[in-house]
Amino acid sequence: MALKIGIQMDHVSTINIEGDSTFALSMEAQLRGYELFHHTPGRLQLRGGVVSAEIEPMQLREETGNHFKLGDPVSTDLSALDVILLRQDPPFDMSYITTTHLLERIHPHTLVVNDPASVRNSPEKILVMDFPDLMPDTLITRDFDAINKFREEFGDIILKPLYGNGGAGVFRVTHSDQNLSALLEMFDAAFKEPFIAQRYLADVRKGDKRIILVDGEPVGAINRVPAEGDARSNMHAGGRAEHAELTNKERDICQRIGPVLRKNGFIFVGIDVIGDYITEINVTSPTGIREIQNFSGTDIASLVWDAIEKRL
Repeated sequence: MALKIGIQMDHVSTINIEGDSTFALSMEAQLRGYELFHHTPGRLQLRGGVVSAEIEPMQLREETGNHFKLGDPVSTDLSALDVILLRQDPPFDMSYITTTHLLERIHPHTLVVNDPASVRNSPEKILVMDFPDLMPDTLITRDFDAINKFREEFGDIILKPLYGNGGAGVFRVTHSDQNLSALLEMFDAAFKEPFIAQRYLADVRKGDKRIILVDGEPVGAINRVPAEGDARSNMHAGGRAEHAELTNKERDICQRIGPVLRKNGFIFVGIDVIGDYITEINVTSPTGIREIQNFSGTDIASLVWDAIEKRL
């Protein structure tokens, strides 16, 4: 298929190609002969009902430090493209939300992956609350008293921002920790949104598994093991990736959530599972493609484009 593909992303010059899923998806598109066009979210424009952007033709190569070439920017009506990958990293703030409003105006005439309206309505730490029996006890609130009572109930909790990413702002607070009040005051000053308190899962020491689903079907996984002395398993926070296979319980989780993902136009999703519990459903800019391919050989980027072509 001769397709024109827009990649809406953080600037291509800033990425680490060895572990970047956007780069993997873009390389697969290039191998298929698609035309690639690069733009950052700040270049989006809406005027007279037309959503446009200054987009640049992009060529990629597997060469660290010399991995891209961009052509001259051209103002383009984005409805002239066949597909746009919505791939800028969180935080999921009003800037991110605004891009979904703009891209929603051209979808599905131009297929936006993932569906921008569904992305806007399904923040990763809230969408998962649709499956309370599959996740650990969780409280979303700004109410200090409610969080204190939650800590009293479970003794050992995780406190984190609702729209954070990459492990930033994630704290473990045990029953004897005297810093909870200070943490809540800091969160109150830093964030306008509610916070998340979640029962601590000791199984995180064995790893936090990232499972990738393509069009609602699980296609691969990696396990992310926290560094010694750290409660966070995120790769950005020092977590170590290792090969992983899906357990029967994890397949059951995927079977439960898969139909919901397909219905809402989520072609590429990453879920996080600790022990027998799902903690997040990542739909904004999920990662893990390159790590899974390195460990298992599964070419998830190819599977994603197969699913996109079927939608077209």
